[in-house]
Amino acid sequence: MWVNESIRVLRNNAGDLNLLIVYADITATRRHADELAYQATHDSLTGLINRSEFEQRLKQMLASATSDNTQHALCYLDLEQFREINDSCGHVAGDELLRQLSVLLLGKIRKRDTVARLGGDQFVVLMEHCPLHRAEVIAGKILRAIGDFQFVWNKRNFRLGVSIGLVPINNLSGNMVEVMNDADRACYTARNLGPNRLHVFGKSVAELVQKHGELRRHDEIRQALEHDGFQLYFQAIESLQSRKDEQERFEVLLRMKAENGGLLSPEAFMPVAERYGLSVKIDQWVINNLFELLAVFQKQNRSIPQFFVNLSGHSLGDDELLQFIVKRLSSLAVAPEKICFEITETVAIANLTHAVRFINVLRESGCYFALDDFGSGLSSYAYLKNLQVDYLKIDGFFVKGITSDPVNLAIVKSMHEIGKALGKQTIAESVEDKNTRDILQKIGLDYGQGNYIAGERSFAEISRGSPANIIEFSKKG
Repeated sequence: MWVNESIRVLRNNAGDLNLLIVYADITATRRHADELAYQATHDSLTGLINRSEFEQRLKQMLASATSDNTQHALCYLDLEQFREINDSCGHVAGDELLRQLSVLLLGKIRKRDTVARLGGDQFVVLMEHCPLHRAEVIAGKILRAIGDFQFVWNKRNFRLGVSIGLVPINNLSGNMVEVMNDADRACYTARNLGPNRLHVFGKSVAELVQKHGELRRHDEIRQALEHDGFQLYFQAIESLQSRKDEQERFEVLLRMKAENGGLLSPEAFMPVAERYGLSVKIDQWVINNLFELLAVFQKQNRSIPQFFVNLSGHSLGDDELLQFIVKRLSSLAVAPEKICFEITETVAIANLTHAVRFINVLRESGCYFALDDFGSGLSSYAYLKNLQVDYLKIDGFFVKGITSDPVNLAIVKSMHEIGKALGKQTIAESVEDKNTRDILQKIGLDYGQGNYIAGERSFAEISRGSPANIIEFSKKG
């Protein structure tokens, strides 16, 4: 029981002093405050600590490793088959599976260790005052326990796999972002080694060389953000069917200036940007600069094309970027229907809740959306019912082979038919020759995009309507 005590000194008419003591039962208030504090630091589904509290504890470990030269470890778990169970049995089964796994993990660690759920099926284990050799033993127990675990639902038995990345935390570890990146990289290596594998980061010289190269690229990206080291280019999206009053469409392409004066494509810098938390800043740079360029179109009182803008996975869950887009649309008076945001299929599936919210907010503002690399996710199309997108961009991997591979042709046809059945327009990527274009047109694809149709052009070129000028970035960068 919690009590609040207050004491007052009172003087009566006779001049005598008396004490007034009041006791108030504040147990319910205190319990409510404790519940709020618990909810702020713990995952509501599993009872494990959440991402926010995990990050605070990791920062404390890094600080102690630097000041006291203590050794800790971080274990990153990537579950396999969870999504299949969640999709086939439903979210109730998926939630129960996560709860059972949480209990299992808590039974395999020491009392001073911490298990956290970062979200979805992502778990981490923080091992305090734990040298690497001891951490490997604990991680091995976790690996075997999950491998032996069976999940039973509606009389069906399921087995899980797991890939584990183990990272030592010491006075050479760097900051929190670097540690998490090392853990992610180690987990990726474990996954490539095969099912149910454990990999310790730093035991491979190649990993250390890769990390050094990524840190250098990270610095280059920061410099580009601070000093406008990016450039926008545009590639036309052509209508394959006859339409009245057809407007122009362009995909916005990003390039980063290299030290040698050339230009780098996103494949050379975006993986590092995503790993080190810079992808949202890059997306914001692209959006801000594009919107300002559109203001130029509007001042010239010209017909404005529709621009397709790629978004990274991290941007879908970033509320600050979402609000930034809404505010810039308003402040620059950009016509929202001239903006179509592209999100890849794999990113949309992995961040479905965030993707749905992000899309719904901007669609209410008048923007359009396209699902990029459609078909690359190789998953059920049931998610399409929840994603209010306007275009499906069929992955170029399938488009490239339609002239010689009947399977690819059948796949492209079926994807187009799915799009039409759902009321969405279809765009074929990687149209590299006339035969491919003609086949796509005959199938009924709405639009095509690729080097045969148009190369990359600068804003000055598209704003004056000049012919396509293919820029060979591979020779420059």
